[in-house]
Amino acid sequence: MSIEISGAIREFKSLLGSSPIEPQKVADLLNGMGHEARIAATRSLGRAEQRRLYAGVDGFRPIRLVDIVPPSARDFRPVRHFGKNTLPAFTHFEKHFCRPKGVASDAPGKLYGYNFQPTSWLASITGPGYFIAHEDPGRTEVWVDYNQVPTEHPDEWPEIQSNEKGLGRFVYGFMIDTLRGVSEHVSIGSAARRGRDLGSWFVLCREP
Repeated sequence: MSIEISGAIREFKSLLGSSPIEPQKVADLLNGMGHEARIAATRSLGRAEQRRLYAGVDGFRPIRLVDIVPPSARDFRPVRHFGKNTLPAFTHFEKHFCRPKGVASDAPGKLYGYNFQPTSWLASITGPGYFIAHEDPGRTEVWVDYNQVPTEHPDEWPEIQSNEKGLGRFVYGFMIDTLRGVSEHVSIGSAARRGRDLGSWFVLCREP
């Protein structure tokens, strides 16, 4: 790991250790990092740090669907978000999003997506974890809704499967994640099943 990235991680963790967290300083730091440093910094966060970050940015930075898939991206062109969750194992993952065909690039209404696992055998057990993302009608947040799945997908994505069948139902079934904005490329999420908070968080870093 380079000195630059190591320094970025230390500074990021120092900001998250302050009380209270100052979200603007966090955002400025992340916005000033290169892509690889942002991924390393966000993937360095443990459970307590992700929990504090989720609470600390509540109401700070609105997040919209256009922050997840920028208007400059073509329809059906996948956009990668590099993630770190707070589960006991297999904590590194990615969420891939795309804008459906034929919708407004600056106001898409919904996005399609799935969870990419770096190990193919794990994906074969849990399934792809397809979802539809849409904006929270009451707050400036985004819901990642596993109760809904797309009707089509980019060619390179896996076959669409329901999240309510097989072993995948214990991972993705009946879940809705809530995303809050942290910086231009970074968001922080919390998972809930059937409306009940699970005490589980994840951080995402969008590719430039």
